Amino acid sequence: MKAEILAIGTEILFGQIVDTNSAWIASRLPALGIDLYFITTVGDNQGRLVETLRRARERSDLVITTGGLGPTEDDLTREAIAELLGEQMVVVPELEEALRERFRRRGTSMPERNLKQATIVPSGQAIPNPRGTAPGWWVERDGHIIVSMPGVRQEMYLMWDTQVEPRLRDRSDGTVILSKTIKTNGLGEALVDEMLSPLLSSTNPTIGVYAKVDGIHLRLSAKAASHPAAQRLLDGLEPKVREILGNAIWGADEETPESSVGALLAERGLSLATMESCTGGLLASSVTDVPGSSSYFKGGIVSYTNQVKIESGVDARTIEAYGAVSAETATAMAAAARERLSADIGLGITGVAGPEPLEGKQPGTIFIGLASARDQRVFTGGIYLPNRPDIKQRAVVNALLFLRRYLLGIE
Repeated sequence: MKAEILAIGTEILFGQIVDTNSAWIASRLPALGIDLYFITTVGDNQGRLVETLRRARERSDLVITTGGLGPTEDDLTREAIAELLGEQMVVVPELEEALRERFRRRGTSMPERNLKQATIVPSGQAIPNPRGTAPGWWVERDGHIIVSMPGVRQEMYLMWDTQVEPRLRDRSDGTVILSKTIKTNGLGEALVDEMLSPLLSSTNPTIGVYAKVDGIHLRLSAKAASHPAAQRLLDGLEPKVREILGNAIWGADEETPESSVGALLAERGLSLATMESCTGGLLASSVTDVPGSSSYFKGGIVSYTNQVKIESGVDARTIEAYGAVSAETATAMAAAARERLSADIGLGITGVAGPEPLEGKQPGTIFIGLASARDQRVFTGGIYLPNRPDIKQRAVVNALLFLRRYLLGIE
């Protein structure tokens, strides 16, 4: 079955909201054996909606839409589907009564504009929406299916899980598409692609290469008549990928740098303390995103000024001699955090988040220090693109993966 997703809403085209619904739905289709070929965004204009729906229906067996099911004048998904099929929308008495009862329970009367949410076309069935006033539509005609769901995330999630996915699963021929993500760091996208070139010609399973903030990700995908058969294809490919990329691989699937480091610290019974300047506490925040991190994370110091660095244990002479943005200061910050908070390991981050240079160093210059009872070392983070949020995020990722390599003894 070939599918297409339509994200409906002018606010998406204006950049006022980000379309996360399409990505969420897309992640659910492979397990159903459904091939997603297109994701399209279209605004709240009935003519363009009809045109987009027609094109999608011509090239796909299944069209899934989100958005445009509200009660306002610019909510036009129902009207567009009706026009496309040449069918008349009619009010369903049971839906109308349920809608009016919903408003009565709130202690108010239903605005008549909401009545459009109680309509359906002859080829359609209403999909219940326990969390909102907008039922979805399941429309089936001429061998094609249109599934329309609300754009409100929590309403759409429940509708998909309880109504839409079970119906689609019943129509599945058992084919499944399985994927696994392998995550690497320290290698460029082109180099990874070149290293894996002997494997990239495979059509099933396949490998996709993507650049992410925490490194280069590989998506391994396999399609087969059953889950075990698809898993066998992945199991045959993954060892080959791991053999080629070796220690550049740091995680898989939902694993994050902070969860990977957290697991290693907990396994080894080690504790961590941090001191950071340009990242403004983002490192400590990321570490504590992991449940149970209190078992290994002692705490963090945000030393955004030199005075706070000195008060937190960094020797003023180090800053005077080398500058606040230096390998020496990063290492001193790590050692001071470790000592001040009585931790086994200290991490320190200093750098230039921008947009202006600092101490003659360009925005994106990052130094990461690590200190333990055994030794001290520093990682030069290089020059990142001069965007403050991106610089901070990449500095934190590199700090965590630097710590991971240290814990594993990878040079």
